[in-house]
Amino acid sequence: MKIKAPLLALAFQGMLLMTCLAATAFADNNRPNILFIMSDDHATQAIGAYGGRLAKLNPTPNIDALARQGMRFDRVFCNNSICTPSRASIMSGQYSQRNGVLDLEGHLPPERQFLPIEMKKAGYETAMIGKWHLDQEPAAFDYYCVLPGQGKYHDPDFLIRGNKPWPRNVITMEGKHSSDAITDLSLEWLSSKRDRNKPFFLMHHFKAPHDMFENAKRYDEYLEDVEIPEPDNLFTPPAGSEGSKGMGSGVGRTHAPWNLARKLGVPDLPNDRDYAKAGYQKYLKRYLRCVKGVDDNIQRLIDYLKATGELDNTIIIYTSDQGVFLGEHDLMDKRWMYEESSRMPFIVCAPKRLQSGSTNDWLINNADFAPTILELAGIQKTPDYMQGRSFADALVGGAKPADWRTSLYYRYWMHLAHSLAVPAHFGLRDERYKLIFFYGCDLEGKNRTPAAWEFYDLEKDPHEMQNEYSNPEYAEIIAGMKQDLKRTRDELQETDKKYPAIQAIIDAHWHK
Repeated sequence: MKIKAPLLALAFQGMLLMTCLAATAFADNNRPNILFIMSDDHATQAIGAYGGRLAKLNPTPNIDALARQGMRFDRVFCNNSICTPSRASIMSGQYSQRNGVLDLEGHLPPERQFLPIEMKKAGYETAMIGKWHLDQEPAAFDYYCVLPGQGKYHDPDFLIRGNKPWPRNVITMEGKHSSDAITDLSLEWLSSKRDRNKPFFLMHHFKAPHDMFENAKRYDEYLEDVEIPEPDNLFTPPAGSEGSKGMGSGVGRTHAPWNLARKLGVPDLPNDRDYAKAGYQKYLKRYLRCVKGVDDNIQRLIDYLKATGELDNTIIIYTSDQGVFLGEHDLMDKRWMYEESSRMPFIVCAPKRLQSGSTNDWLINNADFAPTILELAGIQKTPDYMQGRSFADALVGGAKPADWRTSLYYRYWMHLAHSLAVPAHFGLRDERYKLIFFYGCDLEGKNRTPAAWEFYDLEKDPHEMQNEYSNPEYAEIIAGMKQDLKRTRDELQETDKKYPAIQAIIDAHWHK
């Protein structure tokens, strides 16, 4: 069935919002609305509030306003930098082996969609609108309207509840870009389709700026005549190890099977550096045009809440499902445990509960999101089946608990998938150091690449330019981190007892 994009009764106009208010208490009679906004592959480097090389381009004025009025979290990381597993961790509060979603083929059935299940128990009206990417029906939500799979950038289809079995009830937003369509649908739900006797929990998920970076036409000239700043290491692949050197997908042709420049239609220039530079400029302009569409549509949501008087009692969260490389180390895409790939933006706007313009540096990962949202909704005890931990106290200026984690676990399972040539690996990141083990095979131990260790001192080497694993000065630290890594894997049930071929590689290389 084809339908025209819904016409909304209200006009949403106004200047840039300078005040965003949130709930002051979570008593049953004063529970806040919670608007959870997530983009796909929106790196911190492309958010002005994080102050990276692209900040001077002012790509995200509305997201930056949320950060100025709220709290910016600086050390938030995903535990698996790929769309489906990251979303499963957010939805379940669990790591990959516990929730069963290891890769892009994973799925999260309704009975394991724990976040909306618990929010409904707490009396919230729940909705999921936009990119879902967890295969099975998001039936735990009161309302959903979601893209099938990755979805389309233009004239997007959406799956809805209906008389036919999932996923056969489809509507199409003709003439719309996905970012506009998703926002239209959220505004329609907010204005006419929800139970106003309950606080709302809306998960509003953009497709953008996921590849292949198709922006709405009105942004075609945005940044056209601007030279996008390059990363200092655009022509420097990761220092890496035997397990990672030469792998991954680059912007140009010297570090690629993917060759993004070719896919974006860059002419085949004879000089490799010129070709990569041209590819980088095209990549970043298309990417930032998609980001601009996200940012403008966020303002539409804020304008609606302001116009209806609901802004004062709404907590707004902005994040992305993972980071992404924007040319650093001549890389694109994500998947790696390296900083640009695994780091997530996380901004909360709730000024009545926190100081404007505040920041936080606790070590947080995406399994913590669900417990935190539940506590914001008034649920004081995290369900026992969730592995994440609430950091809601940070929002009210609470001191970091003495027993807060001192390191973060990461695992990427999809060995050499999709011609992107990223080897399977896991590791641990603490306040200063990062230890990675590339075990380099699939679940059956096939398609092997060399097994190897990498170690980075992020204080001295924040861009991970030098693998210090063989440096004797760090031997004691590395030995301690290996102990922590083993203990963390045991505690999280992220070991390889079910995968003996992988465990054999780990055993053979653990002390090398």
